Amino acid sequence: MIPLVLASELTKRVVVTLGGEAIAQIRDTVFDARAGRVTGFTLSGRGLLAGPLKESLPFSGVHAIGPSAVMIPSETALEKRDMAVGADGAGHGQVIGAPVLTDQGTEIGTVLDVVIETGVSGRVAGFEIATDENGDRHRRKAFIPRGETLAVSGRALVVPAHARHFIADDLPSFSAQVEAFRAHTARRDPDSPSTGTGGPA
Repeated sequence: MIPLVLASELTKRVVVTLGGEAIAQIRDTVFDARAGRVTGFTLSGRGLLAGPLKESLPFSGVHAIGPSAVMIPSETALEKRDMAVGADGAGHGQVIGAPVLTDQGTEIGTVLDVVIETGVSGRVAGFEIATDENGDRHRRKAFIPRGETLAVSGRALVVPAHARHFIADDLPSFSAQVEAFRAHTARRDPDSPSTGTGGPA
């Protein structure tokens, strides 16, 4: 099964070196929406009164994202803040609240959060959305896998129409749905890069 975590759950997660030193905590998750993976993290100091740090953590400096901490080899993995944020400042906040459309033009909900693979891949597996199926007013939270040719902007997020068949109601069951979605996509398109769980998106 693919280990998954919500981007919002990484906020305030402690950053620890392999030597056991806790040096910071996650402030925000930054990702490249087009590539579909995390590029790094902005950081804050530890404690209630600690503010943002001038350093950031590029994903290339991450040893692993674990259930309790983000592990790095040493403090030398940190870089200047702009290195992780990037020139365009693209972060996960850009898609929060954006409508979700299928590539056939059907609106199915609104983005609530980003689902990330833990471990060393940093790959975006999908999104938590507030569904709006059948045009009713009874919206519910659900998880939908992202396509490999994903279009993301501050206005809309586009997923393949067949992704709707792999929606899950909770994060634990979403892992199996992501695997099934990738296998299905690979059968439809043998050249799709979705056959692996940790390869390039």
